[in-house]
Amino acid sequence: MSSYTTISGRATAEIEEKKSRFIASVAHVETEEEALAFLEEIRAANRMARHNVYAYVLREGGAGAAGRVRYSDDGEPQKTAGLPTLEVIQHAGLTDIAVVVTRYFGGVLLGTGGLVRAYTQATQAGIEAAELVVVSKCVDITVRMDYSSYDQMVRLAEDCGAKTLDVQYTDRVSMVLRMLDGTQEPLLAKLTELFRGKEDVEVSEPVDAMF
Repeated sequence: MSSYTTISGRATAEIEEKKSRFIASVAHVETEEEALAFLEEIRAANRMARHNVYAYVLREGGAGAAGRVRYSDDGEPQKTAGLPTLEVIQHAGLTDIAVVVTRYFGGVLLGTGGLVRAYTQATQAGIEAAELVVVSKCVDITVRMDYSSYDQMVRLAEDCGAKTLDVQYTDRVSMVLRMLDGTQEPLLAKLTELFRGKEDVEVSEPVDAMF
């Protein structure tokens, strides 16, 4: 079962190194267009900055292609900025993420070692400020039942490791459960047993979702 770790939404963090400000902006992106749009947005918001260094890692390169990785030093000495930023992302095991580190120069040269350290620390701080989420292949199961079966259904879902996404109460109870794809068979078998084949159950196609 393939699952991967990404971030939810956006986050920012800032560090200071010898009067230079390094602001890491981090975003969840799923396509190259989204990554580049995020980069342009940060650039536009920081027009006075000396550098807007970026790196992004995408799970898919589009049209079913393999993952895509890009980075740019944006005028900093080669391998002192974009590559350290990328390496922090990869070390954290994240994908579908873009990081832009904006540098406001403070008048003191940092040297190559200082630059690598500053961009590394800024990226780490940005990722630490973000909410990490694991995305896995899941199925959603919709069960419609009489009120008399509801308590039993809740226990069954818990026992089988299903998460409840939604419950609606009308003339009957409608529950939407999420499970990791491949783990649903024991629950489906128990549902057939519980409702003696009279239950109303729908199973979605597998989807990539947080679980």
